[in-house]
Amino acid sequence: MGITKKQFEEIISLGVDAVTMGNHTWGKKDIFTFIDNPKLIRPANYPVGVPGNGYGIYNCNGKKIAVVNLIGRTSMNVLTENPFVIAKKIVKSLKEKEADIIIIDFHAEATAEKIALGYYLDGEVTMIFGTHTHVQTADEKILEKGTGYITDIGMTGPKESVIGMSVDASLKRFVTTLPEKYTVAKGESMLNGCIFEINEENCRITNIKRINM
Repeated sequence: MGITKKQFEEIISLGVDAVTMGNHTWGKKDIFTFIDNPKLIRPANYPVGVPGNGYGIYNCNGKKIAVVNLIGRTSMNVLTENPFVIAKKIVKSLKEKEADIIIIDFHAEATAEKIALGYYLDGEVTMIFGTHTHVQTADEKILEKGTGYITDIGMTGPKESVIGMSVDASLKRFVTTLPEKYTVAKGESMLNGCIFEINEENCRITNIKRINM
């Protein structure tokens, strides 16, 4: 729940180009010491005046690659601007800045909200992937106008868990309705993710492959 400077620097040291956030952006106070790092992207539809960057543009193999982070509003309990409206404004701005590839991480609870954004921006961005629910979906596809899409890329964390948390603690909360502190589950880990292959000539998605290891 949140990220520390030490964790962020360790991730970047592995060759990661951009780290996107979500509803736990402000979970660690430490974040205010590095929130303006250009490789750290927080939801772009947070209210005006919130510190940090809602998107970043990175140069790779002669291409301008834009990474955008958005957060959903359905069942998220976070006061934010409309992600659909903000997304349109950002995409227009990125095209004016001649971004070749536009990647969107939509951190949202509702499957319907994620799918709707996919259709809303189909043909306008290179790819959209969802995060937040911790469960990988099997609906990867290239939409009619060429945008690569998947509702949720899943979770990297404990395999035997309830979305990463201890099974016993989770069961106690659900069965008894009594408050119980969530603790991270122990044991073997799994890695979820998604590879989007892009044609470098036209910057269109050619293939999508889910990772589940």
